[in-house]
Amino acid sequence: MPTPIRRVLRIVAALLIAGLAGAAASHLHLPLPWMLGPLFAIAILRTAGARLDALPGGRQAGQWAIGTALGLYFTPAVLGELGRHVVAILLMAGSAVVFGLIAARLIERWGQVSAATAFFAGLPGGASEMVVLAERQGGALDRVAAAHALRVMLVVSLIPFALHHGASNGHESFRALAGSVDWLRFPLLVAASLAGVLLFAKLRIANAWVLGPLLIVGGLTAASLPLSSLPGWLVNSGQLLLGTALGTRFSPAFFRAAPRFLGVSALATGLTLLLCALFVAGLGQLIAIPVPSLLLASSPGGMAEMSITAREMHLSVPLVTATHVLRVVLLTVCAPLLCRHYLAWREKQFTPTKGDQS
Repeated sequence: MPTPIRRVLRIVAALLIAGLAGAAASHLHLPLPWMLGPLFAIAILRTAGARLDALPGGRQAGQWAIGTALGLYFTPAVLGELGRHVVAILLMAGSAVVFGLIAARLIERWGQVSAATAFFAGLPGGASEMVVLAERQGGALDRVAAAHALRVMLVVSLIPFALHHGASNGHESFRALAGSVDWLRFPLLVAASLAGVLLFAKLRIANAWVLGPLLIVGGLTAASLPLSSLPGWLVNSGQLLLGTALGTRFSPAFFRAAPRFLGVSALATGLTLLLCALFVAGLGQLIAIPVPSLLLASSPGGMAEMSITAREMHLSVPLVTATHVLRVVLLTVCAPLLCRHYLAWREKQFTPTKGDQS
């Protein structure tokens, strides 16, 4: 157990490295530089044995900044546009369940884990929610947490680079209601967003630090109440803190613990991304929304990470955010029931019939 002074030094070192990595990635014009730069730098150094720690509460602060910034996009005109595409949003959110079940089956067959562990490792829901639900069903918590950490890192890394090199930045009409910082209204924005955090935390709603600001600020924006924008440096800082927190999930023991399981989990994530790409390629032929926006909306990445990617690449932030919110809610609510049916189906497959026993 490190002493308080050593812990502070590890945190300071991590933040300095994250800042340098973010600046370097920005200088090189890489996609999502202030998130991916720190994420890769910290993850590589941690895996190599460097003792770096994330800032306590840094992940939540990053989620708050991102959730607040995203809420400013939900103008009345945008809500009307989302209403016209509600069927597509439902299909993309629902596809996460189907693709998650396919990933779970792959992980169970080749990853040498129980059906319950594979089920919650394969579903692209919130990592903390899937771990809690896995514990109730007797799943291996360390395997589920590791699978989701690897999934988020892979998706957050691959999708922005694929869109950056395979498609030009979008020019969709979705724009935040507040386009500039108004320091007189800025305290109102902060107060409203933090009130959302407190409300969601009190109600014990998952992802309170991103969903609370998102829905409260989004509600005020939908009511056309003039608010301030978040300063660019604050949004970048939020990405840095989130990237640093994701990077510190990795350690020298991470890949040594269960290399076969992690390899299969990575393969399952790749298969899910391929299925998403094929699905949205077909869906893009039916609706007037660019495929890059559809891919971000249906991808199995984290809600905050995919939404901020849409923001940075000028794609449909509300569509991506709304789909991921619905996906998280759908998977969190339906996962226990789906798991019971999945386990019952697997038990039936492995239970010999009378004919087999004779």
